Formats: sequence, structure tokens, C-alpha cells
Amino acid sequence: MKIRIITIGKPKLAYAKIGWDEYYSRLSKLHSMLSVNISDKHAYDSDRIRSAQKDSYKIVLEIEGRQYHSEDLAKKLDTLEQQGRDISLIIGGPEGLPKDIITEADMLLSLGRLTLPHDLAMIVTLEAIYRATMINKNIPYHK
Repeated sequence: MKIRIITIGKPKLAYAKIGWDEYYSRLSKLHSMLSVNISDKHAYDSDRIRSAQKDSYKIVLEIEGRQYHSEDLAKKLDTLEQQGRDISLIIGGPEGLPKDIITEADMLLSLGRLTLPHDLAMIVTLEAIYRATMINKNIPYHK
């Protein structure tokens, strides 16, 4: 399964860069990974976002999305992998994403009801995908 991580902007804070690099590196050993960073000035350019997510199952981070337990997210990702689907995880900027990108999503994923800083949301998302992968591969990590 190929996983595209599409973000508006890059992590800016030092801790976020370290966390991003750590989990991206871990995931790269287990999946074909592609990171697409769309600059803040193009945050509402739906065509740029669409071209980055082409031919994949689109998962958009959205506060109104569904909240998953780690095991349930793992099952969802496993099902997609068994179907031969690639996924695109789309993480909006501090101001969110264009409405049409949200409505075109195959799945809306919420990290919870709290509003998180953009940099932290990016790390938490990668960690959640890594945790789900570890569950699916029966590799000790999740407790």
C-alpha cells in the first residue's frame, strides 16, 4: 500500500520536525511513502490538493470526522490494503481545507474534539498510522 501524506505547510517547530521525521522514517520501512507539502499560500487551491491525491482512497482530517480506536483504524487500513488501495491522508493547515476537498473525501477522520496545533496534529496523525500498521503486522508496539 502506498501512503501519501498531503499537508498544508510543513512542521515549523523543532519538536514537530523531529517527531515528523521519526514517524515518517518508521513508516517508510513498512510502506511506500510519499510526502506532499502544499505551501500555505496555496492552502485553498483545490486543484493542487486533488492532483496530489489522485487515484487513492482519500482520508481527510476533520474535527467533525469519525473518531477511531487504534484497533478499528488498523482494521480499516488493513481492509484498504487487502483491496489493493493506496491512501492519501490530507491534513489541512491552521485554517482547514477547502469545503469541496472535505466533501469529496472517502473518509473523514477526527483526532478528537480538542483543537490541536497544526504541527502537533501532523505528528499525532503519523503516529496513529504507524500504530495501526504495527497492530496489523502483529509487531509489539501498541498496548
